[in-house]
Amino acid sequence: MRAGPQAAFLADGRRLHLQHGPIDLIIEAQAGAEAKAVQAAYGAAIQHFDGLLETLCAELPMLRAPQTAACVPARGVVARRMQDAVAPHAGSHFITPMAAVAGAVADEILAAMRAAAPLRRAFVNNGGDIALHLAEGEDYAIGLVDRPDRPDMFARSHIRAGEGIGGIATSGWRGRSFSLGIADAVTVLAADAAAADAAATIIANAVDIPGHPAIRRVPASALQPDSDLGERPVTRAVGPLADEDIAMALRAGEARARSLLDGGLIRAAALHLAGVTALVSTANTLLQPKAA
Repeated sequence: MRAGPQAAFLADGRRLHLQHGPIDLIIEAQAGAEAKAVQAAYGAAIQHFDGLLETLCAELPMLRAPQTAACVPARGVVARRMQDAVAPHAGSHFITPMAAVAGAVADEILAAMRAAAPLRRAFVNNGGDIALHLAEGEDYAIGLVDRPDRPDMFARSHIRAGEGIGGIATSGWRGRSFSLGIADAVTVLAADAAAADAAATIIANAVDIPGHPAIRRVPASALQPDSDLGERPVTRAVGPLADEDIAMALRAGEARARSLLDGGLIRAAALHLAGVTALVSTANTLLQPKAA
């Protein structure tokens, strides 16, 4: 029998773990001395999580199809968040709403928590794509890592309330999802997690050197028959690259990130490939290289 939604606190007693199928959330809420507010927020998260996956699955064929201006609006709230996040990219790039699924789920759970109680700080981390809430005067320090199997911090950020950042997302060929590019990691800061998720996908796809012999690609459908990427070749291995190749790939990604930043779709992006990092942001304080 297929297991339903699971909810439990982690060993620290502060963070809530929600899991159902591919959705795996780590949640923390803080509300000063108001313990009841935190309890209410966690209760809302658990209640809102129940049935979320089933609602998404009911519209999965639509969500796996390329986003276009003619797409019918989805019925589910999370599915609409996904469509809204990818819509700004659809005119010039191939993208499906699935590019924003992790961020949209995180945004929806955080919204339910904030509606249930006044919170000082809160985050919903969905496999590295994070929805973030900071009340006035609050801040978060974060470290950016390049790969999930052997994480090593390549940059850092100090996010403060009022900077317009409510989402953090990372994409790259080493991550959970397939990538058309060769970035080890692209981390994006944006207004919400769904927007960051979609933008990270677009930028990571742009970090590339088409036709390079050191890059091995496989059709997405050969790895996952129902992939929303279909026959498009996704990166499975990146061999040694010359310095000029790394610079060329990062320049392509930087150009894509700059266009999204200039269009108001992101606040910052950190691109990492083969030990080299490029930073693009609206303010130098948003992202910094790893401390020496």
